[in-house]
Amino acid sequence: MTDEQNLKHKELDGRKIAAELHITTQAEVEVLTQAGWAPRLVAVLIGDVAAVEIYVRNQRRTAERLGIAFEERHFPADITEPELLAAVQAMNADPRVTGIIVQRPVPPQINVKRLQGTIHPLKDVEGLHPASIGNIVYNELDLGPCTAMASVHMLKTTGLALSGLEVVVVGHSEIVGKPIAFLLMAEGATVTVCHHMTRNLAVHCRQADAVFVAVGRPGLVTGNMIKPGAAVIDIGINRVENPDGTARTVGDCEFESCREIAGWITPVPGGVGPVTVAMLMHNTVTGAKRQKEFYGNAFTAVSWTTSPESLEGSSQT
Repeated sequence: MTDEQNLKHKELDGRKIAAELHITTQAEVEVLTQAGWAPRLVAVLIGDVAAVEIYVRNQRRTAERLGIAFEERHFPADITEPELLAAVQAMNADPRVTGIIVQRPVPPQINVKRLQGTIHPLKDVEGLHPASIGNIVYNELDLGPCTAMASVHMLKTTGLALSGLEVVVVGHSEIVGKPIAFLLMAEGATVTVCHHMTRNLAVHCRQADAVFVAVGRPGLVTGNMIKPGAAVIDIGINRVENPDGTARTVGDCEFESCREIAGWITPVPGGVGPVTVAMLMHNTVTGAKRQKEFYGNAFTAVSWTTSPESLEGSSQT
């Protein structure tokens, strides 16, 4: 094996890993559909959709390929928060909708935390409802924040035993860093969480068997900060300008120097991103399964083509 082949061998191919996840998801979609609980994912878009167009297009393409119905619901940029929350409550009550995802960013008059908290936990496919994140603390790991779950799944593909593994998580956001720490602790790992107030970040990183980085700072972690053979999961997505004026997408790690030292590393792009979309689909199926279990067969006779008028008075909440 040449040096270049050896370096490529270290890279965790997010597209390949996502494809493997899709196989299981598609099989579960078929089972749910046959049982009368066909998953239907609704994307909530507020205002200018150009900023999220590529994400929505990828979500739609992936969902439809797996047999998941995908619907976009557009709301004006000047919608008031009470109006938007009422619309979400209506989706909560609609048995034809099994999953809801809010496309960010949202207009300044909308409190995104309040909006996320309005989505019924059984339809929270992003795993961002406080109940969904809280469940991770109680070792309920089948549904959580998509990026956090994708990142931990990528570490599992290395074959490293998580029990007793020394892990450093750089970044402590509510939707990525902290959930990653709780997911890893549930697997028996020993976790250190670092952030902008951490002293001697390099010292912490060099002691770790695996390093997760999610802070939005390109080149923050370099090869001399990595323990030889460690797994590096780079979650950052940053646009940087080349000397010739063109732009490229990079992570939070200095890829080339880290790849020389690491045992495994995720590229950016093509690493955590595709697996995050796969986890969104996994969560969509998990939400539908939970609703089927919770509500039994109360709505199995309802067709996705049933008119809204005929569903008046029906509610899942």
